[in-house]
Amino acid sequence: MTNQKDGREIVLDMLIELNKDDEFSHRVLGRTLRRYQDKPKQERAFISRLFTGTVKHYLTLDYCIEQFSSLPVRKMKPLIGNILRLSAYQLIFMDNIPASAVCNEAVKLAKKRGFKRLSGFVNANVRNIARMGKDIKYPDKELETKVFLSIRYSTPKWLVNMLLDQYNTTQVEMMLEASLKEKEITIRCNRMKTTPDELKEILYGEGVRVIDHPYLEEAFIIKDFDYLESLRSFTNGLFAIQDVSSMLVGKVANVCDKDFVVDVCAAPGGKTLHLAERAGRVSARDITEYKVKLIKDNILRLGAGNVETKVWDARVKEPGLLNKADIVIADLPCSGLGVLGKKSDIKYRLTQEQLKDLVELQREILDVVSAYVKPGGILIYSTCTINRHENIDNMEWFLDKYDFVAEGLDDYLPEALQGDTTKAGYLQLLQGIHPTDGFFICRMRKGKKVEAWT
Repeated sequence: MTNQKDGREIVLDMLIELNKDDEFSHRVLGRTLRRYQDKPKQERAFISRLFTGTVKHYLTLDYCIEQFSSLPVRKMKPLIGNILRLSAYQLIFMDNIPASAVCNEAVKLAKKRGFKRLSGFVNANVRNIARMGKDIKYPDKELETKVFLSIRYSTPKWLVNMLLDQYNTTQVEMMLEASLKEKEITIRCNRMKTTPDELKEILYGEGVRVIDHPYLEEAFIIKDFDYLESLRSFTNGLFAIQDVSSMLVGKVANVCDKDFVVDVCAAPGGKTLHLAERAGRVSARDITEYKVKLIKDNILRLGAGNVETKVWDARVKEPGLLNKADIVIADLPCSGLGVLGKKSDIKYRLTQEQLKDLVELQREILDVVSAYVKPGGILIYSTCTINRHENIDNMEWFLDKYDFVAEGLDDYLPEALQGDTTKAGYLQLLQGIHPTDGFFICRMRKGKKVEAWT
């Protein structure tokens, strides 16, 4: 029976699956928690924290292990390296776990999985890390700033260098620190079925702790529940899981009941369904049947009757949409550097070449979907990244090349977010500095001659 495995062995299997199958950590975690849903809540929480924390801190953990090991982690047997990593995470980053228990369980795991001859190696290394405890000797922050940031926040050096080219050291450190913290679950009230006040009372009745978000009245942080599917309020479609940064797209779009909205890369449908609360009609599309099914599932759960779906490649122009949309939402594929707290393995897989390719892809899609906007209509461009090349640089490129003009955002945003950039038509949210994911939003109107649409 799979459920006879203890938490550490389950996490070991997850780490091996992550490396072997080139899978994303949030998907591995989701599948595993569903598979072991009959385990006690506390044990599932331990599995989630140990797995997520180990992945988030890979480079830091390897740095600590290699202070004692004569063999670099990359040259170890993958199973042994992962046993050392998950053991080091427990010893360095988790409280109230006896070092003796971590050492004993690591040795047991090595033996159980066929590496009895390496159990002494595992034991010696785990004991050395236990003696170091939480007193890690990081590189000098003042003398080796880039190396310090890379090791302390488990981020590849090239990525640290890129961020330091775009932001100051304090901002970069705040963003990287935030990416290591456990992400809170933010929800959006589904106004098609209830009101924010009613939803709060229903959640209280289900034993959920509800915290108001400072930016939007329909946004809440929820805590102290077992899992989402156990909440009737979720299964009945009273709320959607959505970060406030994503909700702000709907605010900035400022749709009305006569608007025809096209969401070109819509899965899983959070922004689509937010817009559907006020729009006349929404056409949501994405590139695969799987992604469109995610949208359909959310449409069914939240009860939106004004949304149509379609499998469509956003790089291919659809003749029937030319100059038809009042609003086009282009939340495009990006590097995801604003959501490292949720998808931490992105930082290990991303390359500089991929970043360049993403910028070109975004421009290719913007070129196509801008043609869907009717004269005087609105194009919302957004990404969940903090990389300037994908954000403000793309906005400036687009405005220079196409017949669009940036519009100020202050009429649609909470006062706390208003500033010079929002007056210029865009908002850059930074994780750790704002209580949201890292996210970029800009609003652009088609037709530079104001009299053409006023």
